[in-house]
Amino acid sequence: MEKGNLYLIPTLLGDSPVDDVLPGNLKNILANIKHFVVEDLRTARRFLKKIDKSTDIDSLSFYLLNEHSISEDIPDLLKPLNEGQDLGLMSEAGSPCIADPGASLVSLAHENNIRVIPISGPSSITLALMASGFNGQNFVFHGYLPVDNRSRATAIRKLEQDAYRKDQTQIFIETPYRNMKMFESIMGNCNPETRLCVAANLTTADEMIKTLPVAKWKKNPPAINKQPAVFLIYK
Repeated sequence: MEKGNLYLIPTLLGDSPVDDVLPGNLKNILANIKHFVVEDLRTARRFLKKIDKSTDIDSLSFYLLNEHSISEDIPDLLKPLNEGQDLGLMSEAGSPCIADPGASLVSLAHENNIRVIPISGPSSITLALMASGFNGQNFVFHGYLPVDNRSRATAIRKLEQDAYRKDQTQIFIETPYRNMKMFESIMGNCNPETRLCVAANLTTADEMIKTLPVAKWKKNPPAINKQPAVFLIYK
């Protein structure tokens, strides 16, 4: 039996018009997929309805893959694919497998000779890098930095050193309600001339992307409390 295809389905980063952010053929692709692996069930259902209001949600099958998933259960998610049915993988926001648990499923798909088809869509990390003015040929995404104040400060100083020593853009994120603590830690541990880009609410009407030296950021802190944001450090 021929195996199904694993489609990597991009979703919205925020309250954005679908046609402004996602590819025009996405609606047709989704119309032929009846099985979805998702990070959050409620978000996934709402997104599919936004793409096509006529979608019969109850006719679809959803399987969860998130930070609470057990690695031993992931192979079971391949069942529809092995039965010849296509499967859609969706993140809670943006493109799947980028700072997202979906990568483990994609890895298994390759091991099982299943075709993986990525669909173009928004990624807050790449969009922030594009708009930062920083080095786009040499960069590292670190995910979340330590929550502990002392450990976070040490991590930030190390990232700043790497930015200068390796000519490398340093990218990281934070839980939105801790954004200002992260910003304050950057202000307290980076040199005044080091450049920081803050990119928040990407692709939405409230989008804010700004690159300034730390010295200037100190005089004009960004209003990013509880807003999805990406931080980038460069020399």
